[in-house]
Amino acid sequence: MKKTLNWLFDYPNLQIYQFEDGFKFSLDSLLLAEFAEIKKNEERILDLCTGNGVIPTILAYKYHKKIIGIELQKEIYNLAVESIKLNKLEELAEFICDDVKNIDKHFPRESFDVILCNPPYFPYHNENHVNDCELKKIARHEIYINLATVFKIAGAMLKNKGRFYLVHLPERLSEIVIYAHENHLFLKKIQFIYSKDNENAKIVLCMFTKNGRMGTKVLPNINISKVDTYQNLFKERSEEK
Repeated sequence: MKKTLNWLFDYPNLQIYQFEDGFKFSLDSLLLAEFAEIKKNEERILDLCTGNGVIPTILAYKYHKKIIGIELQKEIYNLAVESIKLNKLEELAEFICDDVKNIDKHFPRESFDVILCNPPYFPYHNENHVNDCELKKIARHEIYINLATVFKIAGAMLKNKGRFYLVHLPERLSEIVIYAHENHLFLKKIQFIYSKDNENAKIVLCMFTKNGRMGTKVLPNINISKVDTYQNLFKERSEEK
């Protein structure tokens, strides 16, 4: 499969390797990386289902902290490794090629301050409505991991009061809240993303705290078509308020 090198949207110093006719990262990963807040005392950060390493690349560049990404598909994992070297961030980002469900073979429970995930969005029932490209099929559909398992892993691997950041489809929000509570993760902040006015939200970004208090902050809606830059998008909006 032919490999291509692209600029990482409006990050002028970052480039990313992708497959020209196969797997490509989505805007969702970029928004999740911007939505996440990494505090000064937080040194243990994990990105589940990391793909070609967009989230670790952005976070390492922004915060100069060590980020660990885990990716199942060897071909995509290799892209992440190449991209992080190209951006000269290899001392800050580390990638593991393994099934996310094996994370406890690499790290003890309650190891991380912050966990992020842009998981497969769509339930998998049969082969009739999935992409023919194997890389895309696994990245988009819950073949190897589902939403319930993502929350189980996040709940187990986070330290007490640690934060979990998730990007997903708004139509699965009821499931998201149920699985979160089952794993002692409480929804603290939620952001809906729109692509057009007067249409339903396309993306939802969520922040959960392990063993946190009840109470959720719903942030002002964002129409992504009216955004000039993604950098510091959520920080700027919070400062406007």
